[in-house]
Amino acid sequence: MKSETKKYKHPLRRKMLLGCALFCAISCLATGFFGAVIYTDGMYSRYDSNMTDILGYVMSGVDTDDLEKCIETGVESVKFRELQKQLDNIKENFDIEYIYIVKPLNTEETDNMMNVIAGVTQYEVEYEADTLAHLGQLTGTLYSPEVAAKYLEAMELEKGEVNFFENRTGYGHDYTAITPVKNSDGVSIAVLAVDLSINEIYAVLGNYVLLIFAGTVILIIVFLNIIYRWLSKKVIVPVSKIQTAAEKFVNESRTQNDPDLLSYEDPKINSEDEIEALSMSLSTLASDLKKYMKNLVKETREKERIGTELALATKIQADMLPCIFPPFPEKSEFDIYATMEPAKEVGGDFYDFFMVDDKHLAVVMADVSGKGIPAALFMVIGKTLIKDHTQTGISLGDVFSEVNDMLCASNNEGLFITAFEGVLDIETGEFRYVNAGHEPPYIYKAGQEYEKYKVRPGFVLAGMENMKYKEGTLSLMPGDKVFLYTDGVTEAENTGPELYGDARLSDILNKTKNCDVEQTLKKVRGDISEFTDGAEQFDDITMLCLEYHG
Repeated sequence: MKSETKKYKHPLRRKMLLGCALFCAISCLATGFFGAVIYTDGMYSRYDSNMTDILGYVMSGVDTDDLEKCIETGVESVKFRELQKQLDNIKENFDIEYIYIVKPLNTEETDNMMNVIAGVTQYEVEYEADTLAHLGQLTGTLYSPEVAAKYLEAMELEKGEVNFFENRTGYGHDYTAITPVKNSDGVSIAVLAVDLSINEIYAVLGNYVLLIFAGTVILIIVFLNIIYRWLSKKVIVPVSKIQTAAEKFVNESRTQNDPDLLSYEDPKINSEDEIEALSMSLSTLASDLKKYMKNLVKETREKERIGTELALATKIQADMLPCIFPPFPEKSEFDIYATMEPAKEVGGDFYDFFMVDDKHLAVVMADVSGKGIPAALFMVIGKTLIKDHTQTGISLGDVFSEVNDMLCASNNEGLFITAFEGVLDIETGEFRYVNAGHEPPYIYKAGQEYEKYKVRPGFVLAGMENMKYKEGTLSLMPGDKVFLYTDGVTEAENTGPELYGDARLSDILNKTKNCDVEQTLKKVRGDISEFTDGAEQFDDITMLCLEYHG
């Protein structure tokens, strides 16, 4: 492999330029946004003030009692016409959309407002006379119920109070200021309103936003040009030199089997800053890495040797346990299935089953204290001794007593075994058993539920010499099952951490009571996996299920 500089899809130069551009854009847009908000608030505040002044100026010249009489009779008075001229003059000379007085009637869909008077320009008189409103004229569908409600609310305001809101009517989209018109008795008779076009307001705001955008673009172009030149000289070029030297060293390390032949060319960075410190650190790292690679070659070879031996030990252990099912095809009196999953490469749990003679089947479930190679070796001894001493006519209590003494005699490491052994008479269903500190079995009686069988635990094997163990007996009927397991099942943990526990085991067993022995173990193991949800397995998981057919 040749030493060459890798072409990256997103080089540092481009990333930094894009980052600077994004920073400029966000900064300028944020400034523009907050400026627009402040500008908009100020603009609306100014409009509110101007519109309030116009309303106050108009109200100061209105004879409200005369206006009330005109509204009631529908006849224009002299003062009404003078008010008309005043509104026309305001409409002609002020930058407003409409100025008018209306009487809100209701909030129905139609005819919810009555026109009283409105300011008009000379142009509207000459060219739009047919569309002008007249005293007493109903507005039809020009005002929606929501807008009509605003005008009715204004009737309840105090004299001189002003409400502001945006509204959409048949006259357009406007920003409106309204105040009540009250007679001499203080009763509201109508509403005086001034409208400004929202489109005109947004046009002013749009010009401001356009100015901000143009300024942002110019600032980004100028700033990026400056920052690009500075970054290239002070950062990009020195970093590129360091990158080239490092990649050359990496490529050589991949192709060179002898670490002594590796070399790192110092790029000689003299920037007197963190980049120079980085270059010096990489030189030191390359030197240390050469030493590390020497040691790594030795350790890797040793680990490969150990790994090969562990793989062989795992296979040997698996081969020692019965793994062909059904194990006795010629025997129709029972069905049996078992599994063992070590927590490490090799484990301390073991199960066993074998025919003691033509009519007796022995099953064993055991757990050696500790894990790994020592436990696996002690397991082999314990399994062999239990099988060798299980003979027809010998009490299982005596079997465990003899095995215990023999294990104690050669137990310099202080290991011990919890074990359960049972012998089934396949003709009568008699099940003799002995327990040495192991988990009690679950017994299923045909047509009923799995229940944890109360067994006197006894003392563990290899724990103390001259221990005596007692044999127990129970009767199995056709369809009954025996489930044996190690504590790796009930003590399996999830990420909580929370133990799987006896309650969950009992629940899943009863859900699978109609399954055959193989499916029973698979469903129990599946339930454990679902519970642990990927958490690390800390203990061996071993199970055996025996069904008696009779």
